[in-house]
Amino acid sequence: MDATASREPLWDRACHIQAQMFEATAAMGGIEIQLAYYRGYGEFKAAPWAAEAEVLQNRMTSIRCAAGQTQIARVLKHALGQARSAQSSVSALVFIGDCMEEDPDQLAKLAGELGILDVPMFLFQDGADPTAAKTFSHIAKLTRGAHCRFDGNSAAQLRDLLCAVAVYAAGGRKALADHGRHHGGEVLRLIAQLDSRG
Repeated sequence: MDATASREPLWDRACHIQAQMFEATAAMGGIEIQLAYYRGYGEFKAAPWAAEAEVLQNRMTSIRCAAGQTQIARVLKHALGQARSAQSSVSALVFIGDCMEEDPDQLAKLAGELGILDVPMFLFQDGADPTAAKTFSHIAKLTRGAHCRFDGNSAAQLRDLLCAVAVYAAGGRKALADHGRHHGGEVLRLIAQLDSRG
């Protein structure tokens, strides 16, 4: 997650939304989530994997957003390291942010490597910054994931998108399709992107 200063209002809402990701996957055996974030001047941190909503919520509520540049490349490099590790299996990578201030070619190279490792990236963009939209869409294509914009004032949109990815990570495409039939809306748009990438 982007934890730079512009993200603070959404960060507070996301702290309360994340519990529903665990609830959405409980019947499938649950999921493990690793929170990684950047903020301030070159600060990037990744917490241990968590299988309980309370653990993740406590970690998120202890973090304060701080002004700084985006560090999406560090997120991608970290995900690559996790995906290549014998100790972990990464089913999906979710990124939530509103802008992109890095070299898009470098991000595309790293995204291509994630694609080779079959780690789809789901990029949820708060707002409509055109530079971010173009880069996020390209990353999603390279990883066979999805790029969705949402209104930062709508916690329900973000909740639906995050729950959909959690279901996908826990149960695969079939589970996501079943989930989409029940929830419609944003979930069906996300599924349509995945279907278009094969």
